[in-house]
Amino acid sequence: MRVSLKDVAAHAGVSVKTVSNVVNDYPYVTAGMRERVQRSIDELGYRPNLTARHLRKGRTGIIALALPELGNPYFAELAAAVIDAAAAHDYTVLLDHTGGRREQEILVSQGFRARVIDGLILSPIELEEEDLRDRTENVPLVLLGERDYDLPYDHIAIDNVAAARTAVRHLIGLGRREVAFIGDRRGRSEPAQLRVRGWREELAAAGLPADDGLVAATDGWEHADGAAAMARILEAGRRPDAVFAYNDLVAIGAMRVLHARGLRVPEDIAVVGFDDVVEGRFGAVTLTSVSPDKEAIGRLAVESVLARLGGQPAEPRRFWADHRLAERESTLGRGAESV
Repeated sequence: MRVSLKDVAAHAGVSVKTVSNVVNDYPYVTAGMRERVQRSIDELGYRPNLTARHLRKGRTGIIALALPELGNPYFAELAAAVIDAAAAHDYTVLLDHTGGRREQEILVSQGFRARVIDGLILSPIELEEEDLRDRTENVPLVLLGERDYDLPYDHIAIDNVAAARTAVRHLIGLGRREVAFIGDRRGRSEPAQLRVRGWREELAAAGLPADDGLVAATDGWEHADGAAAMARILEAGRRPDAVFAYNDLVAIGAMRVLHARGLRVPEDIAVVGFDDVVEGRFGAVTLTSVSPDKEAIGRLAVESVLARLGGQPAEPRRFWADHRLAERESTLGRGAESV
């Protein structure tokens, strides 16, 4: 039998309005009254009707999250962070997969699901500014990722240049002098360009050459792309003493090739990835990786949507999520503590 507000009110000996104020977290309720009502809620097992609550506000209680690669562990972990953050505000997340295709990103951004969602969080790959400039849909839109758009939408990103410099600085600090970069995307990719830029800047700051012969472009950012790129560098007769990979999947693919060629990680070649996905923490050699604060990205994205729904603020905002370097065996050697 479903427990109602009236049942809770009778059990607590208070008015239905008082119970409603507690359930809706109304601030002007005394601590004693809040505790009394909460005790009755817990004892009766009352669960608020979230659908009705959202409908009273003219909302659906659903936020859409559109990602380019649901099979990529980074995006899977990011989705989990968004879902957790939304749940804290009694919102459900609808996942959409764009495949990084411009036409699908346009379709999503132009509001083809507008009737069933209150807001959209979109991580675009190929979307251009002109695709969004004339957007007429009034569902709040929040952008994720490193594509730089001069548009009136909240945008959440990490500083890729600074993150890349952190990774390369770590390698240089370990005495590595020939650092390769694997994952410079063929065709346009602002995140890849920014990470290559950070690689170049940190090498220059250390007085080391940024050797273009040690930059390997890829068509994608999967394990096989990293393996193929690492093989090309080695087959060209180059032997870097370190590799900075675009992401963890590329790094893991590169390490597989190094192992197959009889090269030891990190004794012969140290490796750093990017994204700090779970897979990198459980290989035969655990992976040092740039770790973006995925929980903060998810929280900021959801809070930005809710702020827009609440009518504030008027001006678009850009948020920079933190990052750190998780140092593990692929640079520090066997037995290094995983963090």
